[in-house]
Amino acid sequence: MKSSISPIPVITRFALGVLLIVAISLAIFKMVMAPPLAELGLMALFLGITALVSALIGYGAYRLGWINLSPTLRWSLLGGYALSSILTFFNVWFSAQLMFVSEHDLLLAIVLLVFAGGMAMALGYFLSTTVTDRIHLLKGAAEKLAGGDLKTRVPVQGRDEVAALARAFNQMAKQLEAADNRQRALERLRADLITWVSHDLQTPLASIRAILEALEDGMVDDPETVRRYLNTAQRDVRSLSALIDDLFQMAQLNAGGIPLDRAQSSLADLISDTLESFSELASRQGVKLEGSVESNIDPVTMDTQRIGRVLNNLIGNALRHTPTQGEVKVHARRTGSGVEVTVSDTGEGIRADDLPHVFESFYRGEKSRSRVTGGAGLGLAISRGIIQAHGGEIKVQSEPGRGSQFTIVLP
Repeated sequence: MKSSISPIPVITRFALGVLLIVAISLAIFKMVMAPPLAELGLMALFLGITALVSALIGYGAYRLGWINLSPTLRWSLLGGYALSSILTFFNVWFSAQLMFVSEHDLLLAIVLLVFAGGMAMALGYFLSTTVTDRIHLLKGAAEKLAGGDLKTRVPVQGRDEVAALARAFNQMAKQLEAADNRQRALERLRADLITWVSHDLQTPLASIRAILEALEDGMVDDPETVRRYLNTAQRDVRSLSALIDDLFQMAQLNAGGIPLDRAQSSLADLISDTLESFSELASRQGVKLEGSVESNIDPVTMDTQRIGRVLNNLIGNALRHTPTQGEVKVHARRTGSGVEVTVSDTGEGIRADDLPHVFESFYRGEKSRSRVTGGAGLGLAISRGIIQAHGGEIKVQSEPGRGSQFTIVLP
């Protein structure tokens, strides 16, 4: 339960401080001088009057906001020292006038008070410089930051509020620099995206156009060649359809998520069907493809079509990067919090530099972006979006030359 106690207002703290000072002064007066009760009462009256006048003057200065009228913080601090010195002079002068018998002693006290007040202001000016210099550093750094120099940092000196402000400033500058780097990377990615997608669209379209023109002009009349041309065109159309579908899926993710049609389904059947669809490809490549599913895994609440898309992406990637005589294995098991599916291979693995980025949109460790080796690099980003839409997570472990393992966790 939240506490309903509010912080003590500054005026209340000021009043309590004044009362505490009067009480301590009277206690010291009694212990040091052991005065009669009448003198103690008279001293209490003197201190009470001077404390009341000082408090009223200080409160008036606070309410009038005189400190906000100062052009610099240094003058504000000096004004505070000057006001304190004047009030100290008044307090001592008022009490001494009533208590001192000798006019000589009274004048001597006044001279000493003027000297002490002047020294206090000189010392205050010197000490305030250490604060104002640090604030000027912060001001200069803020101006540089506003001018676009995001590498600006300020030295952190001390442990006070100004030091805390300097640390907060440095943290803010660090976050702004990181955000700027991400924005620049995104802009480069967008520029590259136009190039990549243009290439991936242009290549199959050019192939289809050439095939159609050849057929239209009658340049090919052999049935076997015509059939081969048509098969090539169909493959290019499927490639275009897959790319457009990927782009549509990414647009849905960027717009706030992929809509799911969840129902209780058999994950074991889905894995079996997916493995069956890749069996011929694995056989042609000379890769051993196998899977295992624990008996207690079903039913699983999921969007079957979307999870099937994820399995297709992961198994397709594994086969693409696994050489002949290699292995691709799929294993599904039930855990305490849900279902875990792993797709592992004995392929080339992922470089350490690329590993943190494999789920980013359009990121490809292989820079040629060939459709043979993966195309525009959207599959894993879409897979992550689908799994996150299910409330799960997808992660990867890999070591160059020893293969990769992708793990899906569904709640």
